This record gives sequence, C-alpha cells and structure tokens, in this order.
Amino acid sequence: MTAGTGICAGRVVIVTGAGRGLGRAHALAFAAEGAKVVVNDLGVGLDGAGGSTGPAQAVVDEIRAAGGEAVAHGGDIATGEGAASLIATALDTFGRLDTLVNNAGFLRDRMLVNLDEDDWDAVMRVHLKGHFLPLKHAAAYWRAEAKAGRMPDARVVNTSSGAGLLGSVGQGNYAAAKAGIVGLTLVASAEMARYGVRANAIAPAARTRMTEQTFAETMSAPPAGTGAFDAMAPENVSPLVVWLGSPASAGVTGRVFEAEAGRITVMEGWRPGPTADKSSRWTPSEAGEAALKLLATAEPAQPVYGAR
Repeated sequence: MTAGTGICAGRVVIVTGAGRGLGRAHALAFAAEGAKVVVNDLGVGLDGAGGSTGPAQAVVDEIRAAGGEAVAHGGDIATGEGAASLIATALDTFGRLDTLVNNAGFLRDRMLVNLDEDDWDAVMRVHLKGHFLPLKHAAAYWRAEAKAGRMPDARVVNTSSGAGLLGSVGQGNYAAAKAGIVGLTLVASAEMARYGVRANAIAPAARTRMTEQTFAETMSAPPAGTGAFDAMAPENVSPLVVWLGSPASAGVTGRVFEAEAGRITVMEGWRPGPTADKSSRWTPSEAGEAALKLLATAEPAQPVYGAR
C-alpha cells in the first residue's frame, strides 16, 4: 500500500465486497489516503456459494500492517440485519460514516432461455438489493445527523457496469441489476442532497474474478518484470472511486463514470432525441412511419456486449 496525499484523511469509509478484486483495491486506496475503512466481504465463491471471513480480514491485516486503520465485517449486506450491522460497525468502531462504496457482487451467467429463476433472483439480490439496503441504512444515519444540525459531507459510490449501460449477451440478470443500480443512484442523488450526500456510480472494467474467465485474453497481466502498464489492474479504477468518495468531489452527483485502464469517461445516458408531435392520436401506420423517420436522424444505438 503506497502513501497518498491524504485526500480522505479522517474519513470513515465502507467498501462492500472488499475482500478481493476491485473492492480490495478500493479499500487499500482509501486507507492510503488516510481513511479508516470498514472492509465488508462474505468470502463467497464466484457464483455466491460458500463463505469465509478470511478475505476481509486479510485486507484489514494488510491495511493495519501499512499503518492504517480498518475493521472487517462479514455480514450479508443483502439482508436488513446485515446491512444495519454494517453501518453499526462503522459507527461503533470509528464513531461516524462519511463514504459508502457499494461494490459486492457475483455472476450466474446464462442465455435468457437457460436462465433459471434462482439465478435471476440471486444476482438481483446481491447486486441490486445489496446496493439498496446499505444505502438505506446509511441514508437514515445521515438524515438523522442533518436533522441534529450536524450536516454531513457524505458520499455514495455505486458500482454499475457496461453491461448495465449497453447490455451483455448471456448476462440478462446481471445487466438488468446493473441498469437498476444506475436508476437507484439517480434517485439517491436527488433525494439525499438535502442531507449533504452526493451519490454517483462507476462502470468499471478491470481484471477480477468476475471478468478474468470471460475476457482471459484481453485482460491478462503483462509479463512480470517488463515494467509495462497493466491496463486491466483493478487498482486503475480506484483513484476515481477515492476522489468521488472524498470532499474534493463536492458538487458532483447523479453522474455515471466509466473507468478502464488510464481512461475516465462521463457516460451520458437517456435523454430526448428526435421527436415528432402530431398534436392528436396517431394511427399504428402513422406512428410507425413517424418512428422510422425519427430513427433515420437519431444517433445509432451502441452495440450490446457480445453481440455479433
């Protein structure tokens, strides 16, 4: 863990799914910038099965060995009890909460015709519900602080995906959950601003357990000792997350950023494009003719990941 500039000095940060991959990189990066970190991880397999507190504690040990402060949380944040205990862990250990980074997730990839209901429910639960419940309990704390006259300077960083923005073949459950996270982020940004909270989302691309099998060739690390830039290292995403979780991001809210390698992109989502208004009811044929004319002048849709 390298020393930082102290951009998050004194802040208390929660990172979910922080035992490995992106979450681990985020937790270490926040700690390097002076934050006290609650490291949440269930320690489950890639498909959500099993569980162990080992990964979370290993990250905590790494932070402490570098002189930082951290505590492990092994609760299931997709349950009300687990999410409540997550926030309580931050408050009981460090006395406050400033930043929530929702990152936990796993995959159950199937084509739609083969996608079981259990696979749908499991992915929706950990990604979408696992964002909502920690956010709900953190928001309750920040609202209480604001009403008590202690206005927070709080941040929420949610984790969407390119799959949620463009779709991804074989990942209908994951893409739907990640699209839902964007909607949740926009609502949180609007509802929680009065309590001093800024909420944004990232759509990261990096080498993690969830991507290394799907993109093995393009996401492999460069040979050791070459000094080449590892474009797909999870650590490349964390600087943006740390900035979004810091006071320096004041005024930035309700936005989605794509982060990959050395590139940061502000994603521009749904907005009105070409429009036709008849000022009366269309017939189906008229509506179709109008739609085709509008499509001819509209920006072309971006391709779905994995489509040919």
